[in-house]
Amino acid sequence: MAGSSLLVLLDDIAAVLDDVATMTKVAARKTAGVLGDDLAVNAEKVTGVRADRELPVVWAVAKGSFKNKCILVPAALAISLVAPWLITPLLMLGGLFLCYEGFEKVAHKFLHTEEEDAAHHEDLVEHLADPAVDLVAYERDKIKGAIRTDFILSAEIIVLTLGVVANMDFTTQVLVVSGIAIIMTVGVYGLVAGIVKLDDAGLYLLQREGEGAWGRFQRWFGARLLAFAPWLMKALAVVGTVAMFMVGGGILVHGVHALDVWIKQGAGIIGELEMVGPLLAALTPTLAGILIGVIAGAAVLGVVTLWQRLRAA
Repeated sequence: MAGSSLLVLLDDIAAVLDDVATMTKVAARKTAGVLGDDLAVNAEKVTGVRADRELPVVWAVAKGSFKNKCILVPAALAISLVAPWLITPLLMLGGLFLCYEGFEKVAHKFLHTEEEDAAHHEDLVEHLADPAVDLVAYERDKIKGAIRTDFILSAEIIVLTLGVVANMDFTTQVLVVSGIAIIMTVGVYGLVAGIVKLDDAGLYLLQREGEGAWGRFQRWFGARLLAFAPWLMKALAVVGTVAMFMVGGGILVHGVHALDVWIKQGAGIIGELEMVGPLLAALTPTLAGILIGVIAGAAVLGVVTLWQRLRAA
């Protein structure tokens, strides 16, 4: 009897772990859209500090991110336990914020010229070179700003994850949400550390001595890394912005049942077209989500801008 009870217990544990693994994979795919923006934003936040202080700054922000998760995860689980009906409205608010943030980036890109961005960069360089500037205070402000940004992005990740496991038992919710919080924090800041040091690695290889094939390869690879680093930052920003519209718009579509049904019906009609029908039908929900995300982001940005002007008047 004792042996059979132990086997039953082990089977139950295995079943729970299997559910946790499955739901964690689903949640990771759902939150991957925020990951690109998270990487780009946090990598950008730690730029402008001295090269020898980049990794300590990343570590300080990572510790702040863990503290954010320690606040957000229990709060999200408490909401799921006490008021589960709040999950959908919170998801919708998170989706709207993603769309707003994405459209704000697009608007900034089109409303500011390259000359203005270059002038801003020069001002930043001159500011940092000024001996009167307190670099310790500047670094501390950078860290605080990055941690505040992380709190918002972490809240989006936690709410998205909670939406995935909303119908699961509480134990599974605890394990999946906690697991995603840890995986995302370690993954994001590990990658951020690699990204911010990519140019340093390239410079190190470029300065390597040696006349053999290996030495020439190291210098060639270092030059390629130096050229690739700024391109990677720009690519992350673009991919992250598109992902924000895709994820945010997708949340809004699923939150409005009639809109979700209408898009699925449209995809079904498109799927009947010859040759390209199945491909277009598969792409329709994603493209519709991006379009709705852009429209929603523009609307929220318009409301926020109007409110700011009214307050300033």
